Amino acid sequence: MLPDSKIEDWLREDVGHHDVTNQVPGETAGRLVVKEDGVAAGLDAAAAVFEYLGVDVIDRVENGAAVDAGTVVLGVEGSAREVLRGERVAVNIAGHASGVATETREAVDAAREVSDDVRIAGTRKTTPGLRGVEKRAVVAGGGDTHRLDLSHMVMVKDNHVAELGLERAVERFRERASFATKVEVEIEDPADAPRAARAGADVVLLDNMSPGETERAVDLLREATADLDREVLAEASGGITVESVPDYAATGVDVISMGSLTHSAPALDYSFRTGREPVEL
Repeated sequence: MLPDSKIEDWLREDVGHHDVTNQVPGETAGRLVVKEDGVAAGLDAAAAVFEYLGVDVIDRVENGAAVDAGTVVLGVEGSAREVLRGERVAVNIAGHASGVATETREAVDAAREVSDDVRIAGTRKTTPGLRGVEKRAVVAGGGDTHRLDLSHMVMVKDNHVAELGLERAVERFRERASFATKVEVEIEDPADAPRAARAGADVVLLDNMSPGETERAVDLLREATADLDREVLAEASGGITVESVPDYAATGVDVISMGSLTHSAPALDYSFRTGREPVEL
């Protein structure tokens, strides 16, 4: 799934144009070892880095697997020079992605304390150049990707409403979008939830509301859409943390989206070790 050009960019950034530290002769084996409990992710990308360098990937655990500290999650064999060249990029990608997956799993588990139906979703607050890796990590943690890019769904945000007005913005974008494209409308006042639904929203985003305000907006939305011939989803977003997920899950929303899953999740700690020890997963 990763183009060679992206892997080349990662390696060029790390290795530079005159690397001497990795000029090590011979063949070796390498093991990517997790140093703390968490959820594995990004291992397909880490494996792709080694494969690009001509290093054999012996085995790896599946993305989304719960792993304990000390687990070998990826094993490789090949030229010592190329193993060492790929080491840091692979560790960084896997550590970052696994951190996202671990944070997502914690949020999903917190939601399940209250509701079996509410979805935990990422947002478009991703690291430039790493969106694919981060979105897959959210899925590995049990979350939903949300929209992958601007073309994936129409999002009518506060600036659009300020420029065009809510109804006009929805109408304008619906005329220009495919029939298969959903329209989401962001609101900041619970009273605007019915208005967004009547304007044609498929999803109403309840932005930066407290759990109490969110519950009020959901109730108003359900009342307003009772006679509609279509489903309108309610999504809560804005400053929601793993700790506050249960409070929002109890409001009746369909989706809880969290930018923190990708922009603030701490990396899972990994270590990469080389040497001719048996590689066992």
